[in-house]
Amino acid sequence: MIDWPAEAFNPTKFPWFKDEFIHPREFKPVYKGESLTHLFGASRPKDSRNRMIKSAAKKMKQRSAGKPDIELGKRIRLRRVEQKISQAELGDKLGVSFQQVQKYEKGVNRVGAARLQQIATALDVPVTFFYDGDGKAREVESLLFLDSAFSLRLLRAYSKIKDQTVQRQLVSLMESIAANED
Repeated sequence: MIDWPAEAFNPTKFPWFKDEFIHPREFKPVYKGESLTHLFGASRPKDSRNRMIKSAAKKMKQRSAGKPDIELGKRIRLRRVEQKISQAELGDKLGVSFQQVQKYEKGVNRVGAARLQQIATALDVPVTFFYDGDGKAREVESLLFLDSAFSLRLLRAYSKIKDQTVQRQLVSLMESIAANED
């Protein structure tokens, strides 16, 4: 915007400005009752219609991760841990940082369809692995990669134990036996 010197519009120097003189700083254009000052660098007037449009746009833009995204992240983490792949290794396979993988696993960032396909390929599972009704059946099914005749019986028996202390003791016992086998 041009900052005109005050004497350029002085009616004593230029008499033809005398009757219709409006200093540029005082000029307030109006068209059909609406102020047009926003066209000249000023902010648009705040009316209820504009606020409603902005609030509707804001609601549409909010795409925060919800419960399905958190559940999807848990399944990604479960499969990654099963495959003994670190977040950094998975990130390298996907072409993203390990922080981005963390965000996917925590459900902070949403996973798009193409990225989910990449994750499924990197973790050697079909995309449908990440989608299931309640999630509990899928977690048990994903642990059956052991190829042992007794693995299903073991998991079913363990899931029936209600006392967490007994569950911890059983896990400790199994880990110590496994350590002796190596």
